[in-house]
Amino acid sequence: MTADPTPGDLMRRIAFLLERAREPTYRVRAFRTAAATVDEVGIAELVERVEEGTLTELPGIGKVTATVISEALAGEVPVYLRRLEATGGRPVAEGGAEIRAALRGDLHTHSDWSDGGSPIPEMVAAAAELGHEYVALTDHSPRLTVANGLSAERLRQQLDVVAEVNSRSNGIRVLTGIEVDINEDGSLDQSDELLGRLDVVVASVHSKLRMASDELTERMVTAIANPHTDVLGHCTGRLITGGRGTRPESTFDAEIVFAACARFGVAVEINSRPERLDPPKRLLRLAVEAGCSFALDTDAHAPGQLDWQPYGCERAAACGVPIEKIVNTWPVDELLAWTRRG
Repeated sequence: MTADPTPGDLMRRIAFLLERAREPTYRVRAFRTAAATVDEVGIAELVERVEEGTLTELPGIGKVTATVISEALAGEVPVYLRRLEATGGRPVAEGGAEIRAALRGDLHTHSDWSDGGSPIPEMVAAAAELGHEYVALTDHSPRLTVANGLSAERLRQQLDVVAEVNSRSNGIRVLTGIEVDINEDGSLDQSDELLGRLDVVVASVHSKLRMASDELTERMVTAIANPHTDVLGHCTGRLITGGRGTRPESTFDAEIVFAACARFGVAVEINSRPERLDPPKRLLRLAVEAGCSFALDTDAHAPGQLDWQPYGCERAAACGVPIEKIVNTWPVDELLAWTRRG
């Protein structure tokens, strides 16, 4: 946040903290909408409206956001923000703090190009504020229509947008990427030509999660063996809490899958989303024993969710994941040398 934050900056900070705390989407949207309104209106008109008591006549400005604006213009830290700052964070457990300090970036994030809630620049700005050196943009592939997956044409357009963002970004690099569906036959849901142009490819199973164990094992190993695959995303597909309800783990031969990851140099994702926390600890320990590398990611769909990495850090520490085996602790040049090994 800047030294002299504007009312819009402060409301975006509130939205970030609400996202991090997993508050309802409508509440987050209210502050992001209000932030966009005050940015457009400008300080002079806001001051005038505060004096006249007409702030709530602006579109998207309600009683709570009007109070935040008034307090900000008076040079105060809004009470709403103070309360969130005081209660929203929590310390990272010992061991997890060391891993968090070593992380340089996040390899699994989504924008409003697929099913994320914020534009690419907002996601990048939040990642930079968290101290990341790089962040991979991994919107969904076309098969996942429910998540507005990117067609080949849209992905090519996004590559141009990322190049433009990188030309303007300050101190953080946006890596091109995709969360590509693993098709039922183990192939990847995007062309080889496009996958070859990307910095990071996260391959995940999103369909037929309850297929027979031997079939799913073969499906996953086929994808892992694909030279474009860098990270195996949320391997069990489980949901343990959250608005989408719960979902049991997919069943597959974890020893075979993790052996394949180790053999082909594919990182096992430690997914930090609170409703996933995937893989379960028993499987995470098995992956460590198999000699796998790991990507400790947030799978963020909103700026505040980028601050969920501590959940994964605590699990990694508890399961004995070596820091040097976590690929997003590596400098970007080393990371990209690894992803281009194929």
